[in-house]
Amino acid sequence: MKVGISVREIKTEDAIGMVLAHDMTKIVPGKFKGRAFKKGHIIRPLDVEELLSMGKEHIYILDIKEGELHEDDAALRLAQAIAGDNVELSETSEGKVNLSAAIDGLLKINPQAINAMNNVPDIAIATLHSNRRVKKGEKLAGTRAIPLVIEEEKILTVETIAKNFAPIISVLPIHSFKVGIVTTGSEVFKGRIPDKFGPVVKRKLEALESTILDQIFVPDDLEEIRTAVLKLIEAGAEMVVTTGGMSVDPDDRTPGAIKSLGADLVTYGTPILPGSMLLLAYYKGVPIIGLPGCVMYEKSTSFDLILPRVLAKEPVTREDIAELGYGGLCTSCEPCSFPHCSFGK
Repeated sequence: MKVGISVREIKTEDAIGMVLAHDMTKIVPGKFKGRAFKKGHIIRPLDVEELLSMGKEHIYILDIKEGELHEDDAALRLAQAIAGDNVELSETSEGKVNLSAAIDGLLKINPQAINAMNNVPDIAIATLHSNRRVKKGEKLAGTRAIPLVIEEEKILTVETIAKNFAPIISVLPIHSFKVGIVTTGSEVFKGRIPDKFGPVVKRKLEALESTILDQIFVPDDLEEIRTAVLKLIEAGAEMVVTTGGMSVDPDDRTPGAIKSLGADLVTYGTPILPGSMLLLAYYKGVPIIGLPGCVMYEKSTSFDLILPRVLAKEPVTREDIAELGYGGLCTSCEPCSFPHCSFGK
């Protein structure tokens, strides 16, 4: 069905609930001249007196037929179709509806679904990137129908896509974890150099409202690293982070120690720079993250991309890691604006 917008004249008093067919200008000599009502405005009871005071005894309204929708109704249905958990909708304004975060958390968006929806003619859905941290009240997306009046069948198509791909847009809560740190390296263990890794990790975790359960220092010894990881898990650590020993040097034993636990290794190595030597594994459901040395001195690394997803209790797969290569190059901007940049997108 092709929409054919028809216009008809009607008495102003009879126009309540109908759609204005054109902009209406108000003139107050010497004081004001401008638009009082916009095309597409739905006439309210309180508008009638204003229109009459402007000399509008009759107005032209849009005659919307069955199977057609006004842009406001269409935008609202689009927003309702894509809104998932912890997402709030704005009031409709000028044919648009905004979606915002109801909580602080991790934004999850299905890009395939958004692409499919935007391939429907006359549909516009704009979003942020998925897998970024958002604050309560932050705008996540906006919806609108391009024409003033749109065929309902196009909205029905989008609603069908939404049902097939759901959830489309949601916000996962980021949980507070008790985290254990295993710091490896004989030079730190023996006190030859101070630990500079622990404070960085602690700062990043506390920024996400997680706490340090304990930090254990061990030499580059496979069995001692393994024992320290198990000790932390037995003490109640919900995640273990290891620092040091993640390079390919022969005396770096951390990856081998984690593998010896029988942990499920997701990846040792990522297509992300900086941070390509990161390790991610799960031991009896407890995530273990082995950090490369760059986390000590680089503002944003693979750790910053993976950590929020782990804290959101989202299982991270090898496929998830592989996808991070597209957009996985940090350009080291000055000043750093992460996460409001292309890194990890």
